[in-house]
Amino acid sequence: MTTATVRKLFGTDGIRAVAGEAPLDPTTIYGVGLALGHTLRKTTAQPKVLLGRDTRESGPWIAATLAEALRRSGALAESAGVVTTPAVAFLARTHGFHAGVVISASHNPWQDNGIKLFGADGFKLPDAVELAMEEEILYHAAQVQISDPHCFPAVEDNPAFLSDYIQFLLACVPRLSLAGLKIVADCAHGAAAAVAPELFRRLNREGRAEVTLLNIAPDGRNINAKCGALHPEFVAAEVKARGADLGLTFDGDADRCMLACSSGKVINGDAILLMAARDLKARGMLTGDVVVATSMSNMGLEAALKHSGIRMLRAPVGDRYVLEEMQKQNAALGGEQSGHILFPHLATTGDGLLTALVVLDLIARTGRSINELSAGLKVFPQVIVNVKVREKKPLDSIPAVVAAIRAAEEDLKDSGRVVIRYSGTEPLARVMIEAESEEAMRRHAEAIAAAIRDELGI
Repeated sequence: MTTATVRKLFGTDGIRAVAGEAPLDPTTIYGVGLALGHTLRKTTAQPKVLLGRDTRESGPWIAATLAEALRRSGALAESAGVVTTPAVAFLARTHGFHAGVVISASHNPWQDNGIKLFGADGFKLPDAVELAMEEEILYHAAQVQISDPHCFPAVEDNPAFLSDYIQFLLACVPRLSLAGLKIVADCAHGAAAAVAPELFRRLNREGRAEVTLLNIAPDGRNINAKCGALHPEFVAAEVKARGADLGLTFDGDADRCMLACSSGKVINGDAILLMAARDLKARGMLTGDVVVATSMSNMGLEAALKHSGIRMLRAPVGDRYVLEEMQKQNAALGGEQSGHILFPHLATTGDGLLTALVVLDLIARTGRSINELSAGLKVFPQVIVNVKVREKKPLDSIPAVVAAIRAAEEDLKDSGRVVIRYSGTEPLARVMIEAESEEAMRRHAEAIAAAIRDELGI
């Protein structure tokens, strides 16, 4: 919660807001470009910055604004066009860029957009660097006013970057065969729609699999609309209706992946972590026999991993914090229940398409279904209640909230967990309770949510 209250612009995953409104208005965006360029010029005479965006209609003018500001600051901006967030991370690292900028609001609705920053190493910029940039961004925003978001010339996209990224994905699973599989993939009308058609065409060159790609016609406003990783029930229903073996679904910027099995059941990031952990351990690649998850991962995952001789550590929610803990532990695998999965031997950030390929490769190598691969995962009942808040006041300073949390913890003891946190990207307080008793779980979740709502609700 400290992170959310200290930051003025950057959340846990960059800057995110309604496009055109503060802090994602043209003036502030211009300030971001200037501050990034000036920061990079402290160590490089003429830095190069790669831009990438998802399919939102605001993406092109945000890219143009950033490119102009970077140029004014003495930096050179190039554009990969519509690509995934992990594609920008990969391309920045392998093509000699000093930074990468992703214009995306991930799973948010089309009206929103965002700015995520990556360094030359392909990792998200550290908190300290982003915080140091904030004062300069706010200074420029106070000095310059840009009323027309379309006043700067459009940036020219280079399609070669997308081709390089697809080649990288294929190289990660060089022996993958889709033969005999019937797959349904939901691209959420997002960035995956620019990558998946060519990727799966090349994977299925011999036509021995049946691959159906859904939601690959973005119009600028349909991204994540009742589809994608935030609505995995969509692909689950399609898998069952079509008699497919497996469903894949991605969020707007394709840095997360969720699955569906042949019976139409959703398979989330916890199950993917279990499958991947068992496979890496069997191949002697799970360093320290440890996996890093988050406070939101189910107790059932921890129990299943323990049964397989694997220790699970928990990090704060946010893939950057999972990665930080993984680096401390030299862990080979980490991720979130939401489908952000980190394979540091392959990539520097979560990659939904890469996760899908790793799972497909595991199925092809073992000849086992995802139900068989994730066997033994007993999921404790879990509920998440989102409360819209007008401010992110420290919850431990609100007596009624503290009392409700204490009552839940005392009642549940070792048979459940209580996790309360603010979203790092939205004005929400998230109340998560997990328990063997579904009745107790829902009762305590609503009591805590009501206490927050009474004090901070909109």
